[in-house]
Amino acid sequence: MEEQGKTRVIQEYVPGKQLTLAHIIANPDPVLYTKLGIEEANALGIMTLTPTETAIIAADIATKAAGVGIGYLDRFTGSLVIVGEVSAVEMALEAVNGFLQSKLKFAAAPLTRS
Repeated sequence: MEEQGKTRVIQEYVPGKQLTLAHIIANPDPVLYTKLGIEEANALGIMTLTPTETAIIAADIATKAAGVGIGYLDRFTGSLVIVGEVSAVEMALEAVNGFLQSKLKFAAAPLTRS
């Protein structure tokens, strides 16, 4: 619809069922913990999920799959940060990815590491 040379655009947010990011930061710089406001550990696991409420399910799966803690969880943005030993964080991310893909039919994300 054009009025006086202006175009009106309507945008909608339609989330898919996907884990868009699954990343491990092994031995992060301690300043990251300070900036995030969480306790230090040997590794951080970062996930971004849609629909955003899936972060709650992912946190439950992660903490049951391995000895990790929840560093940050936001059900409004779909962000989840888990903390723990490198191997535990990796095991937790793999468990979340596997469950979401096989049981909930999510599009999975490759597990990346830095």
